[in-house]
Amino acid sequence: MNNFHNNFFNNLTPDNFTATPPSNAPRNLPRDERVAPSAASGGVPEPTPLYIKTSLAQPVALRQPRRILVIMDLNGTLLYRPNKRNPFNFIQRPHARQFLDYCVDTFHVAIWSSARPENVDKMVSQLLSPEQRAKCVVIWGRDRFGLSPADYSSRVQCYKRLSSIWNDPQVAASHPAAAHGQRWDQTNTVLVDDSAEKGRSEPYNILQLPEFEGLANEPPDVLPQVHDYLNALCYQANISSYIRHHPFGIDPKYRLPQSQEDNGVA
Repeated sequence: MNNFHNNFFNNLTPDNFTATPPSNAPRNLPRDERVAPSAASGGVPEPTPLYIKTSLAQPVALRQPRRILVIMDLNGTLLYRPNKRNPFNFIQRPHARQFLDYCVDTFHVAIWSSARPENVDKMVSQLLSPEQRAKCVVIWGRDRFGLSPADYSSRVQCYKRLSSIWNDPQVAASHPAAAHGQRWDQTNTVLVDDSAEKGRSEPYNILQLPEFEGLANEPPDVLPQVHDYLNALCYQANISSYIRHHPFGIDPKYRLPQSQEDNGVA
């Protein structure tokens, strides 16, 4: 297992986030700038006191690994879309397809993107086979953020409230012990996303990786390190406490072993 560097991505709020409600007046926002969602969309969430208390517990290792719930982002995490109006034209992050293959076979995977549902469908159709899609717990798009009609069509900051996932009947039923009353929660769920702000309501359940922008000089072996960290989370009784005490970080010296690279292993 690789060593995880904890001094990376400590700031949970990106500099390009503008915490001002959207107005009716048109604004020419920079490409990556977002405005806060309106009150009708739930506003800006904060962690609950119970969530914080649970995350403060000391990490406890399990003797055997378990299948956790992995909520996967798309754009900026697994791929880059130069033109967001053309969902068929995107650049895959190195190892993206092998990584996603592994995740679908190993974990309970949900895909959740802030892109419109029709665009999510087109992106997923190029990343996953029909059989792999069927294995996903859910595949969600922009329509699952609880946005008002005005916010849905605006450049607002989207928040992935994990309670929306946990309370969904289809997701709840996917827990292997759902029949015995067990549920997905902060102890067994991780959000894989390039935006820490999207995970604001559950800040210690996000595995934040650097945003992928499709550039040749970006680190090539990010997803293999995510792969290793996810495997480590399978041995944790409380994922939120582990991430709080041992947050994910990129090792700039990491190199994928040649044998794995030759075999297409992420």
